[in-house]
Amino acid sequence: MILTSSRLYSEFLGIELENPFILSAAPSTDELDIARAGLDAGWAGLILKTTSLETTVVDLAYPMMSSFNDGENLLGMGNIDLISAYHINEVAKRASILKSEFPYKMIAASIMSDSKEGWQTLVKKLKDAGIDLIECSFSCPQGNVGEDPGKMLAQSESATEKVATWVKEAAGDLPILIKITPQVTDIVAIARAIQSSGCDGITASNSIPALMGIDIESLTPIPNVGGRSTYSGLTGAAIKPITLRTIAEIARNLPGFIISGNGGITDWRDSVEALAVGAGNIQICTAVMLNGFGIIEDLTSGLDNYLKEKGFNSITELVGEALPMLVNHDELPREEVRSFVNNDRCIGCGKCYIACRDGGHRAISWDHQNRLPEVSVEKCVGCGLCLLVQPVENCLELRKVN
Repeated sequence: MILTSSRLYSEFLGIELENPFILSAAPSTDELDIARAGLDAGWAGLILKTTSLETTVVDLAYPMMSSFNDGENLLGMGNIDLISAYHINEVAKRASILKSEFPYKMIAASIMSDSKEGWQTLVKKLKDAGIDLIECSFSCPQGNVGEDPGKMLAQSESATEKVATWVKEAAGDLPILIKITPQVTDIVAIARAIQSSGCDGITASNSIPALMGIDIESLTPIPNVGGRSTYSGLTGAAIKPITLRTIAEIARNLPGFIISGNGGITDWRDSVEALAVGAGNIQICTAVMLNGFGIIEDLTSGLDNYLKEKGFNSITELVGEALPMLVNHDELPREEVRSFVNNDRCIGCGKCYIACRDGGHRAISWDHQNRLPEVSVEKCVGCGLCLLVQPVENCLELRKVN
């Protein structure tokens, strides 16, 4: 049963959302029946997979999926998918159908082009179809109006502002999100360019270009496509820290500018983190592809319970709450902390001793007879490495020493 709670309700760019969870532009939104299933399952809205002009050639290669794992857990997914094989006329028709069937859901679409005429044509067709919002993919190698060939559009401040201005000119009052890449020197400069264009907000952010691995038997890069490969877009849990940093940097420097959080969010706890650093809603792709639309039940119930327990009456009250504690390195307090062993929880594995011996400050000695670590307060600096390898929660802890 899908939870409906006033705490989860919010408005995003004037669009009413029953909860903050949106299906990102991805394979899960590329087929009409699958998109319907996602909305029926309880997602507050969706963004149809990135579409293009009728004249655009979409030549996909298979297999396109790969993974990054630690031997047991899938940490990230790689994708060499490009854009939807469905062009703008079909996508506009589907947007109109979905809006008529789900009038209280957010129905949006993603677009990309390589010319002013192309961008504005796509916008006008979707606007005529009654779309609620348009997301523009500036973070795929789709062309960048002649600047820095081979780079993403959102890697150029001037090109970003120029094209975003074209889009907003055609969109008028229709909300526009620009989907960016974290693959830049100054993410805030790109965000300012988008703000200057008049566009309404940012999707932060897209997949990260990555080489997913090498098959060491054949020495073929992964994924193996007929003996060859290419770089993938890395998604999933592995990129969450980069997503959080991207959202936080924009929110800290451009307070009030709208951000849709996207990348690496897999459960309700991740969504709390993204909202707390400034996201106004949450887009999810990989977690749905791997676990199905049904994760919306845990997302909504988990987030609602968290809000209730922490005394938040709405999503809005949580947005940006972590930002005041995020400071530059020289503003961090200097406290003396040391590691201490909780002998009643120690299982005698020796992992903390080995880590400190070969990667820390050799502050932990090892009692071989009793299989117990001992920390030297004089040698320990409180780096925290030993806590990262502890197999049992709280078998080690950092304490202030003055």
